[in-house]
Amino acid sequence: MPRIRIDAVLIQAVIAGALSFAHLHDLAAAAGQDGWKAWAYPVSVDLLLVAAWRRMRTTADNRAAWAWFIIALAASLGANVATAGLLDLGDVPAWLRILVAGWPALAFLGGTLLVHSPQAAPTEPQPVTAATLPAPSEPEPAPDMTVDRAPEPAPELPPTPALEEAAAPAPAPVSAPPAAVPPALLDHARKLADTHHATTGSRIDSATLRARLGVPAPLADAITAQLA
Repeated sequence: MPRIRIDAVLIQAVIAGALSFAHLHDLAAAAGQDGWKAWAYPVSVDLLLVAAWRRMRTTADNRAAWAWFIIALAASLGANVATAGLLDLGDVPAWLRILVAGWPALAFLGGTLLVHSPQAAPTEPQPVTAATLPAPSEPEPAPDMTVDRAPEPAPELPPTPALEEAAAPAPAPVSAPPAAVPPALLDHARKLADTHHATTGSRIDSATLRARLGVPAPLADAITAQLA
């Protein structure tokens, strides 16, 4: 809860409020409002002044709040001026008695209008939908432009050793010497070849011999060549 700080402005406000309260009380008593009624008049004027001021702070463009603020301020200032010796409080005119007597109804009307006056609801931003967004403009296709340029002759480069070596014919691959076939393996292969010839009536080929012996292709080729 914020603490009230006592300073010169607050003291001045209390003094001014007390003097205005006393002037309103004296004026109401002089206008024929005796007893507790004379004390209720300054309370009514000050409350209407505060209510109008609070409404003005809430909505600055509220004309009704400004109007009731001016009415309450005029009642307070009028009482201060009237009790300063400009008005004979012993012989108050009839029109002032009428104003003092009609003030409660006027203050009640003003307070009711200030409390129950409609407040403008805060406007909520409307959601942006796809219909409200402008359609994206499609870029215009660029015109087809062809530029004819004369072919430039390629510069002649001097022959390099790397190019000369690339242009030279590659040497023929040197054939590997036939693999040496062990005699025992050759005898076993000859038996397989004889069995294959007796069974199929044809000579055994290198792929079949390699599959039955389980040897690499060069060795199978060498055995087939010796069997022939």
